[in-house]
Amino acid sequence: MIIVDIETSGNFKPWKNGIWQIGALEFENPSNTFLQEARIDDEDCVEKEALKVIGKTEEYLRDKKKQSQKQLLENFFNWSGKARDNILVAHNISFDYGFLFLRAEKYGLKFSFGYRNFDLHVIAAYKYFEINGHFLIEDGRSKMNLSNVMEFCGMKDTRIQLKEKEVVREGTPHNGLEDAIIEAECLSRILYGKSLFKDFAKFSIPEYLKK
Repeated sequence: MIIVDIETSGNFKPWKNGIWQIGALEFENPSNTFLQEARIDDEDCVEKEALKVIGKTEEYLRDKKKQSQKQLLENFFNWSGKARDNILVAHNISFDYGFLFLRAEKYGLKFSFGYRNFDLHVIAAYKYFEINGHFLIEDGRSKMNLSNVMEFCGMKDTRIQLKEKEVVREGTPHNGLEDAIIEAECLSRILYGKSLFKDFAKFSIPEYLKK
């Protein structure tokens, strides 16, 4: 499976916001990683909230020295196609899948993934329900964002966090590969009750996740 996290120039509007970074790893072989950047297209929009999250400037995202989004996608599809299982996994998979699919169509590229992929949000929400007998919901919405998935898995989130376009927690900028690694670690803890990366060994696995 391919754990993927993309960084974009704005919210879920693949027809107007661009992909500037793709980070990914092969879950069954986590040392096999992918991290590349591209410039967004001239017509792509940039939202200031996105710049806060990624810690970059609009000039950085539009740097003409960077490869095109088309080349970035081609490189990612070529890399992922060599994995044992070419299935995408992401937190809120519709975001990453939607951008990848619609941008591939824009550039006339063959999309290399099927329609059936896995969502870490759903997997974590179900596991939470299995343990607690209810979903983590507030004001009619799921609260199982990646920060809460990490907490559920016994980990601490040190990344910057926004809520309703405002910074509610200062922290490190989001990075595609770093976030993909976090998601893979969470998935391993939920599925197998064990850590995947030694860098997370300082965070004990909760008893309710241990097998």
